[in-house]
Order: sequence, then structure tokens, then C-alpha cells
Amino acid sequence: MIDALEQADAAVAACFDTAAWASEPDLVAALDAAHRLEQRLAAVKLSLVRELDGRGTATAQGASSTAVWLRDRLRLGVGVARRLVELAATLDAAPPGVREALAGGVVDVEQVRVIAETVETVHASAGAEAADKAVGVLVDWATQFDAALLRKLGTRILDHVAPDVADAAAEAALRAQESRAARDRHITISEQTDGRLRLAGILDTEAAAALRAAIDPLTTPTGPDDTRTPGQRRHDALVDVCRLALRSGELPENGGDLAQVVVTTDYDGLTRQLGTGALDIGPHLTPEAVRRLACDASILPAVLGGTGQPLDVGRQRRLISGPLRRALVLRDRGCAFPGCDRPPRWCDGHHIRHWADGGTTCLANAVLLCGHHHRHLHHGDWIVQLGGDGHPEFVPPAWLDPEQVPRRNQYHPRR
Repeated sequence: MIDALEQADAAVAACFDTAAWASEPDLVAALDAAHRLEQRLAAVKLSLVRELDGRGTATAQGASSTAVWLRDRLRLGVGVARRLVELAATLDAAPPGVREALAGGVVDVEQVRVIAETVETVHASAGAEAADKAVGVLVDWATQFDAALLRKLGTRILDHVAPDVADAAAEAALRAQESRAARDRHITISEQTDGRLRLAGILDTEAAAALRAAIDPLTTPTGPDDTRTPGQRRHDALVDVCRLALRSGELPENGGDLAQVVVTTDYDGLTRQLGTGALDIGPHLTPEAVRRLACDASILPAVLGGTGQPLDVGRQRRLISGPLRRALVLRDRGCAFPGCDRPPRWCDGHHIRHWADGGTTCLANAVLLCGHHHRHLHHGDWIVQLGGDGHPEFVPPAWLDPEQVPRRNQYHPRR
């Protein structure tokens, strides 16, 4: 397979500079051929992802999931990587006719998802024979219609493959649709380079009603001078609801602390109205924003060394919490394991030398780890240590890296 892929890679590379010299009919034919080849390569790629996922390659190499491993290996966004894993599973479970259609370049991966879900519904409603007929009909439709229209047409597929049970199955199909909606519900939070977040997702019907009930009263313009756009008003309403929840004190603890917004700033700068601040998740705030948040906040001191390195704070104890945990967050910025992007609130404090073995509870003997990598470190062959600059580094096992070159996390910004 590797030889065949390398030959295909060389052949495609040779085509790159020739497109500008082709005639228009040849360009159209080349576009069709390139699209067909893209679908075939997608089928190969998904089969490889599925095999690696099934073998547990990602977890064996220290990643929390195949999606996270793909993100680092292929330099993908984590959302794209998760979608690859999901599509690979869908293709693996799809009927043979669907896999053959993708491998033949007849359908694309989005159409495969639609066909697989529709055939699954038909099978549950009308049996295997009707499902086999549905594959042929849907693949034929896929040569004419995109995934969105294919899904719409698929809602009445039983009229074509099993008309005698179509009406009775319509209700079952509706229930299946509701089940998929519950399964597909999600919220994606993507951090932008300037510290802002992009929200995207799908809410099920009940969650949508709850969100509307919470924010709609807060999205009304406050008066004729309110120049905010509807989108800005919805943004501000969602923030108000979050602040109300934080003030309630009824949210569960997160990472050993109460749910709260944590800002680190220089105290003298704060008092002189000149100090910027840093959120515990990385982004910085203007002096004005810091002072606004400080109006309704508790101020906890942490002493920094000359290089900005947090010093040990708080009395000795077994649990890494309170001021010591804040110092740990200041240093590690999140899970310190290489390749992990989990923020501080998803992490635990880990003793480098176990407390039960005489290790002290201090910054020099602590590292911030998410739940997965905390367990992985306790049960795996990785070694964690502090480098010369006081930041954690991880030595991989010899089977993974014979040279055992220490690795560091590059995802969390340092001030």
C-alpha cells in the first residue's frame, strides 16, 4: 500500500503545474477525475484511521484519544480529527455497497454518512431486504444530489423500497430522527489566537427551549440608545446568565477550586490602575477590565521570583490546592503532558515524587495533569521531571523513543 500511495503521490504532484496549459474541456474532465480520486483517497484514509483506532495506537503512545493523536500527527484541528474518527466508524459499519461507492469515487464522505444513517433506519423499520434495496436507490440518488438534499429525499425512501410499510414506518423514522438529534447534540468551543472563543453547536429541542427562556428576556434593547446588534445582545445575554450562575455558588467544584474566573495581575499595577492581567486560561486583559473584575473579587497573593517563576506558597499538605494550586496554574498553564491542550480547570495537581513516598507538597514537586494523563503517568512508563528553567518535561519510554529525548507541552502560552 505504501508503494502504491507513493506512486500516486508522485503522479498527482506531476499534474500540479500542467493545469494552466489544458483546454477548457480537459480542465473539466480533470476536475471530475481529481474529485473522483479525492473520494477514493478518502476511503483509504478512513480505513487506515479505523484500523489505527481499533488497535489502540493513540492510547499506547500516550494520547487521550485517536482524535487527539491525529491532531498532532497530521496537524489537524481537533474538530476535524474527531470528524475523521467518526466518519471512519460510520464507513466501517456501512453496507458493502456504500463502501464500494466511496472507493469508486461515486459518492463523497458526507453522502456516505447520510446513506448509512438512512439505511440503518430502513433496516430497523422494514428489514434487511428493504435495506439492501435502499442502498442501491440512495447511491443512485447520490450521483445526482448533494448530501443535504439526499437526506431530505431519504425521509421518504420507504415509498420506493417498501411502500406497504411506509406509513407505519414514518412514525418510527421520526423517533429515530429524535434519537439522532439527542446523539448529535454538542457545543464546540474554539479558542481564537487573540483569546476570544468561537461557539458552534447543535442543541436538542429541550435545550433550545431552555436557552431561549434564559436569554430572550435579556436580549431586548435597553432603550433607544442601545446600538448593539441582535448578535451582540445575544452574546451579552449569555454572559449575564453565566455570571448569574457563578454568583449563585451552586456550581460544582472544578479542578479543586470553586467555579470562578481567575485573573492574575501585579498588585502595585492594580492599585495604580496600570496593571494588565492574565486569565488562568492564557489571554490577557486590559487594566480597565482587570479593575472592573476586581471590584467584585477576592484578592489572593502569590509571590513570584525574579524570573517570574511562582515561588512555594501556603503550608505543607498532601493536597495541591489553594495558593499552591494557583502557583502551579501560573507555571504550567494547563495539562503539562506533551500534545495536550486541556485547560487548568480540567487538571489535577500531581506529585512528581509521590507524597506517600516522602515527596513534599511544593511547586518543585508538582505538575499539572488532566485526568487522562494523570492516570497515564501513574500506570505508564513516562518519567516527568523539571528542566533547568523549572518547567516540567517528560521523558518518553524507550519503546516509543530509543533516544528518550525529553518532551514539553507547546500548546499553553507562557508569560
